[in-house]
Amino acid sequence: MLGRTYDDEVCSIARSLEVIGERWSLLIIRNALFSGTTRFGDFQQRLGIATNVLTSRLDGFIATGLMEKGSGSAGAEYLLTEKGRDLRGVLVALTDWGDRWAAPDGPPIIYRHDKCPGQVHSQLVCDSCGADVSTAAASRGPGMPDERWTGTIR
Repeated sequence: MLGRTYDDEVCSIARSLEVIGERWSLLIIRNALFSGTTRFGDFQQRLGIATNVLTSRLDGFIATGLMEKGSGSAGAEYLLTEKGRDLRGVLVALTDWGDRWAAPDGPPIIYRHDKCPGQVHSQLVCDSCGADVSTAAASRGPGMPDERWTGTIR
């Protein structure tokens, strides 16, 4: 998706950017997740995106397993896979950040729980003690090769 790769990075953020880091990518995923958009023409109309860019992004999503191409009564559909639906938390987290730092008039969109009127937000929680965490430290994970670990993220 991006014009360059992050081959020298051993980092899940960099690897994620390879798949969803282009500016249109998360907007396409947003429309698929929260608006139920599945058709090429609907993505194009709602986003105002050029057909060649949209084609490239959708083809890339299929190649990386974020979407699969299905067929409906009105033609081809682009359907999110489990991998694509797992980006829901990423989009909610970006929305929370944007609501705090880039929405001077207040949140333009509020995500709500589908079972009640409660609002949905991202939250960092410790998987050991369950505490709400506002800070976190990075440490070496099992996917970090010995020869790459310097004791810090680089």
